[in-house]
Amino acid sequence: MTRDLRKYARQTNVRLGAGAVLILLIVGTGLICFIYGPSAAVTGLLCLLAGISPIALIVLSLGILDWIQKRANRS
Repeated sequence: MTRDLRKYARQTNVRLGAGAVLILLIVGTGLICFIYGPSAAVTGLLCLLAGISPIALIVLSLGILDWIQKRANRS
């Protein structure tokens, strides 16, 4: 039985990235709420989402380019 190590590595990297983002959002917003209150937590959440959005757009565009390249090589 052979294993696709590239797929495993990609899957592991995606899980690590998603976990890091979730921890940042949940723990970060929770600490802001605990220290400064709920209204500051909403503002902090909006700022975190605004900071993550360019990274998400870059990752999404690279994923689309990878998908296009794989489909072009199949032909």
